[in-house]
Amino acid sequence: MNTDLIRQAQEAKEASRVLMTAGTDRKNRALALIADALLSRKEEWLAANAEDMAAAEGKIAPAMMDRLKLSPERIEGIADGVRQVIGLPDPIGVVDKMSTRPNGLIIGRRRVPLGVIAIIYEARPNVTADAAVLCLKSGNVCILRGGKEAIRSNRAAVRIMQDALEEAGLPKGCISLVQDTSHDTANELMHLNEYVDVLIPRGGAGLIRSVVKNASIPVIRTGEGVCHVYIDREADLSMGARILFNGKCSRPSVCNAVECVLIDRDRAEEFLPLAAEQLGTKQVELRCDGRALAILRKAAENAGKTLTGDSFTYAGCPVRPAAEEDWDTEYNDYILAVRIVDSYDEAVDFINAHGTGHSEAIITNNYMTAQHFLDQIDAAAVYVNASTRFTDGGEFGLGAEIGISTQKLHARGPMGLEELTSCKYVVYGEGQIR
Repeated sequence: MNTDLIRQAQEAKEASRVLMTAGTDRKNRALALIADALLSRKEEWLAANAEDMAAAEGKIAPAMMDRLKLSPERIEGIADGVRQVIGLPDPIGVVDKMSTRPNGLIIGRRRVPLGVIAIIYEARPNVTADAAVLCLKSGNVCILRGGKEAIRSNRAAVRIMQDALEEAGLPKGCISLVQDTSHDTANELMHLNEYVDVLIPRGGAGLIRSVVKNASIPVIRTGEGVCHVYIDREADLSMGARILFNGKCSRPSVCNAVECVLIDRDRAEEFLPLAAEQLGTKQVELRCDGRALAILRKAAENAGKTLTGDSFTYAGCPVRPAAEEDWDTEYNDYILAVRIVDSYDEAVDFINAHGTGHSEAIITNNYMTAQHFLDQIDAAAVYVNASTRFTDGGEFGLGAEIGISTQKLHARGPMGLEELTSCKYVVYGEGQIR
């Protein structure tokens, strides 16, 4: 067992006893100092990030490089997010239910922190700050374990935030980083039941499944996003093409990006070329079922192309046949699975079979079809005529988020402050006995 990790977990547990009673003003002061420090010391953070970027060059996909990269503008956005959290109501201590029993007992339900939260995530240094400040405001201590690609960036961010904590009179153990990024240490972290109350993985499907399978600590499953857009037979196709482009291309490496489009057979011949014209500006690779492939092949031939083989290019989009695994893949890249369906019911069945419970969208002008979709799709967020890219704590008015929960117990959807709390019952009596 890693003695440094045990020591870190012990310090976190001790810090949690301080933080749980710190009070809103003290936590907000610490957050304000963190926001100021992230900006005043941004060159320190950027220099560390530049080293991470240089080390990762050529080793990870371009979309993942985008996740890893910091810039002055992104740091300003992170600091703004910290300040937004300061302005959010503190859920700790809120009594959301109070009643008097026939025997005179007064029983209330009060919001309390979860305690010590361990977060395992990949190459996203912004998560280091987002997770830390949400945990802090909700009275939780966090143990952060980022990926090796971002280790220098994460060390700099945690160092900056710990200095701010100490200035605010809080233990630096309220925010800590696992320094060893090996799989062995991650596995040990998953079994620190004596010190850690809950574990939250943020990253790709492989990471999340590994944590869920191996951890003995309670896990909140987040982030795995095989998201769909369904183009209904009564869709506004121009709107659908814009939403699809935004959902796939605005930031393909995030969990709320679209990975598969389903198109009603009656609109496919009109919609596919229209969508490809926009997707082609980002050279999105289209992995198509047989009918979609035939439509795009015909469109390419009508445009004067002579095609041989199953793979070709149309409007800037590489086009190739889909394999069975494409219907269940989170690409995190400029790749889109394309499938034509015969009916609304087939689309719903396909999404519920192949989605990950994250975010799903329908494009339709039929009110009743939209309502049925909202009722029948089993996902944390379901959209009508809007991009799945809105599944985000900030966009939902929660401030920063610690992740998008795709499970149903404890929390579902973007996890803000309230989702990082539990409850205790407080009971007032006057000598009652049972």
